Amino acid sequence: MKTLFFTQLLVSASTLASHVTDYAPATNVECPDLSTTSLIRTFTPQNQTLHPAEEEYVTTRRNTVIANAWNDWLGDGTSLGYNLTAYTGPFPNVGIAIPGGGLRAAQYGASALLALDARNASSKAAGTGGLLQVASYITGLSGGSWVTGSLLFNNWPTIDDLVFGNGQDLEGWLLDLPFVTPDGDNILSANNQAFYGSILWSIIAKADRGVDTSLTDPWSRMISYHFLNQTSRQNFFTNDTGHGAGQLWSQIPQIPAYQNHLVPFPIVVADSRPVGSNLTTILPLDSVVYEITPLELASYDPFLSSGMNLSYAGTHLSSGRSLNGSSCVTGFDQAGFVMGSSASLFNQLLDFAHNTIAQFSNSDGNALLYVLSRQLSEVRTRANDVANWPNPFQGQRVESFQDANATWLELIDGSSNQENIPYGPLLVKARNLDVIVTLEGSADDPVNNWPNGTGLIFTSLRQSQFLQSSHKICWGQCPANFFGCDPSTSDDYPLVIYLPNAPPITASIPVPRSSICSQCFNQYCYNPQSPSSKSESQGLSKIESFLGQNKFKLIGGLIGLAAFIALSSLAIIIYKKWHRSKLSKYHQIHEPSSNSLVFEEFSDNPHTEVYKMQMYPN
Repeated sequence: MKTLFFTQLLVSASTLASHVTDYAPATNVECPDLSTTSLIRTFTPQNQTLHPAEEEYVTTRRNTVIANAWNDWLGDGTSLGYNLTAYTGPFPNVGIAIPGGGLRAAQYGASALLALDARNASSKAAGTGGLLQVASYITGLSGGSWVTGSLLFNNWPTIDDLVFGNGQDLEGWLLDLPFVTPDGDNILSANNQAFYGSILWSIIAKADRGVDTSLTDPWSRMISYHFLNQTSRQNFFTNDTGHGAGQLWSQIPQIPAYQNHLVPFPIVVADSRPVGSNLTTILPLDSVVYEITPLELASYDPFLSSGMNLSYAGTHLSSGRSLNGSSCVTGFDQAGFVMGSSASLFNQLLDFAHNTIAQFSNSDGNALLYVLSRQLSEVRTRANDVANWPNPFQGQRVESFQDANATWLELIDGSSNQENIPYGPLLVKARNLDVIVTLEGSADDPVNNWPNGTGLIFTSLRQSQFLQSSHKICWGQCPANFFGCDPSTSDDYPLVIYLPNAPPITASIPVPRSSICSQCFNQYCYNPQSPSSKSESQGLSKIESFLGQNKFKLIGGLIGLAAFIALSSLAIIIYKKWHRSKLSKYHQIHEPSSNSLVFEEFSDNPHTEVYKMQMYPN
């Protein structure tokens, strides 16, 4: 009955936030009494503390839900060569990291979670289903944050139901509808114009409250249509709901699955560009990294070591007090904007000097520039290529904090310093994790778009250069291994289980464990003196057997596939020629003005599509 009540409460809350203008924060809200409470929580690397509500949640979950989940997953341990009935010590403290990489990383992260979920019968039968249930933390970055947020704001369903829908209360991710051009390439179609109108309506509502916006705002709203609730195929191009507007990251504690301690504590990671630097390149490793939890916007980097009450994160503070007297801002922490901030890579993609945008498909690049041009004509913006967050840490740590004198924070994609895996929060010493499971969907390899361990290396470099006082050591160098198998004490570093979206390879380190665990560790533990051998690949013999048994079927299938690709390519060429001839007829794409915008595609890089916005006279 309690679960049913909370489920109804969640549905009611979603229904109440039923308009796209709910994206606007509430301003001039009475601040809490700062004589008895503080919006800022400070600590030191040597005396780290977690937010009390985080500590309470994780401890309660570990002592109740997780304790039972270990038993459900491992039983008495005999299948692993152990007698767990005689074990009285604490089980490992586990975290799961879902890296960035856009939609590819989101889909890989979701599929990997499905393989670790005890609710999936096939995963349970394979022995992997159950690891998700014993995790205390889950972190997401960029595309990984989309999975994390989507699971939470849809009340922690199974991955199949989340992605594909369940025919009832879940519509799925609707991935057949492109993020930026859901009605196809023609940005002037009635449905696309309705979609852009709704997106811009949300942003204008935010700007009307005196809050500066950027390209991250429409991007965040586009993400919301797919990963939050309230959007269906039937209402996609209407304003019947808010399409995720009004759903706040700080409201996660009100979600039924969270209240029942069924979910790992969620954390999203974003990097920050030093204000005034206007960097359009990779960030240096000493730039501050932020984490966004349901409780606070914080950084455990020794440069800052502070956290801000997330409910009031839209408030400009100086030395912990509102710059607007006793007035604060709430509702700034829109769930879509949190995910969009973690995935805001526009500072490296937008070229303002030439009005170009790179690394987007033809239709998406075209439409993003179109939306930005309309946004710039309607509202005031600042730093269009970042996510603009009011700086609550102004006046804090003036001796070491890069933005101590700035009124804004410029948050960008969490991989901007080349740490594409959100390890940072999981390596914080106060969290004391023993095991980190990495669902690695990065595209480090420029040829095959496979991960190659780049994120591990840069996390290790950042830790060794700047974070030794605040974070545990991070092991690792390359894919498909266990790293840090034999620390001298559990406080030295966690075991990192690295599961890349790449062909599996193994290494060998003999360890005195049960025969079953020894076989596993021998196969997966990384040894820099004995790098992994492709000839030892896990499952290679099974693959060879499968190919041998099915080679004629596969050959026939490949022939059919080749024919299909050839016919499809011909059809696409014919369609593109026809479609370009149609687009060339359009000159005016906004209300009558002194100029009209036309987008022309050009390519100076054969591997990157780039789009140029030019002004033409009527």
